[in-house]
Amino acid sequence: MALKIIGAGVGRTGTLSLKLALEHLGVGRCYHMAEVLADGRKNLPLWLNAVRGMPDWAAIFAGYTASVDYPGCTYWRELAAIYPDAKIILSTRDPDSWFDSVSKTIFAPDHVRGFSGGPMGEFMHGAVVGMFGERISDRSFMTDWFAQWQSYVIASLPPERLLVFQARDGWEPLCAFLGVPVPAEPYPRVNSSEEMTTSNRPSEPPPLEMIEQFARDYLAQCKAKAFGAS
Repeated sequence: MALKIIGAGVGRTGTLSLKLALEHLGVGRCYHMAEVLADGRKNLPLWLNAVRGMPDWAAIFAGYTASVDYPGCTYWRELAAIYPDAKIILSTRDPDSWFDSVSKTIFAPDHVRGFSGGPMGEFMHGAVVGMFGERISDRSFMTDWFAQWQSYVIASLPPERLLVFQARDGWEPLCAFLGVPVPAEPYPRVNSSEEMTTSNRPSEPPPLEMIEQFARDYLAQCKAKAFGAS
């Protein structure tokens, strides 16, 4: 099964809402960091091979037709080359707003520490935070990095293959890009900074079984919030 949609937007650019939106539009299952964690004992070894330079993309994305968020976005260039017919979605937001969000959530010091050490730490360093080094809390550096990342994506792709998308844009541009009807339901709004910061954060790396259960429950909660319980 080949990827048909590849997300080049980094975390905290509305990627979980986008995942749920794409699945609601019928494109198939969409990969996301939450999916990695929801089946961590299976996925972590695959991603460790990827960060060590030996990716098996077919195995990683088996059963999925789309990918957004980390860790897939880190490898968007490789994936775009492997799946040349895939459309690319660059989810985005204002750089300062993005920095405010990541600083309170996925790049908050206690959150990063909670997933450091061992295999999970190697994965997070290699696929998510390692590129920032010691400057992950430097607003000027991070917002400049964010702007450069997006400029590079836009410059690297033909316009017809790329959608630059903000969650506030809603269904219309996304559906037009994919050639599907606009749903009657509102575009999903889930996984806000407030929701993430009220979740319990680990003070040390938790067992994978605990991470899996939390991720599964959180995905179910977000889907129910977006479209109601199925």
